[in-house]
Amino acid sequence: MANKAAKQLARANTATLNRTHLTTLTLHTLFILYRLLYRSGSWSKYVILSLPSLVIEMYLERLGRPKYAPGGDGMLVSAGEDMEAKGVTEYMWDIVYVTWGVLGLVGVAGEWGWWVWAIVPMYAIYLAVGMYRGMSGMIPGMPTAATAPSEALSTGAQSNRQKKAEKRGGQKIRYN
Repeated sequence: MANKAAKQLARANTATLNRTHLTTLTLHTLFILYRLLYRSGSWSKYVILSLPSLVIEMYLERLGRPKYAPGGDGMLVSAGEDMEAKGVTEYMWDIVYVTWGVLGLVGVAGEWGWWVWAIVPMYAIYLAVGMYRGMSGMIPGMPTAATAPSEALSTGAQSNRQKKAEKRGGQKIRYN
């Protein structure tokens, strides 16, 4: 079977995207109906805070939907990008999931539930700070963080394992 991996990826992407669209449609419909029938609230918050999720979902659709050749033969042209990829794709899915949770929370608990959406920018700041700290020392002029293992090696400190190996007459370790 030619392109077995591509066909499996295409099937997985199609199932993931269809399930995502159905879930989004169901949750937004239930939220709107609930708001219209039982509880009033800010429609502007709903639009502003749901819009990023909907835009991301459209982007994921474009990115991951398999493309087939025109005609009835159904030849797979492109399987699309992996929807379970790590990195930016993963963070986009997180935004979609947080939006779903916030919609449910606002529907059940009220307007204060929109504040939970603040988790997204706080998490982005946390990741940016972690990346900044991880890159220290790589970029000239960026402050470096002294690490304990490198200091220990430079001062000649040995681990217990190294000391035991030297006692047995094993390999001698020199530190310059």
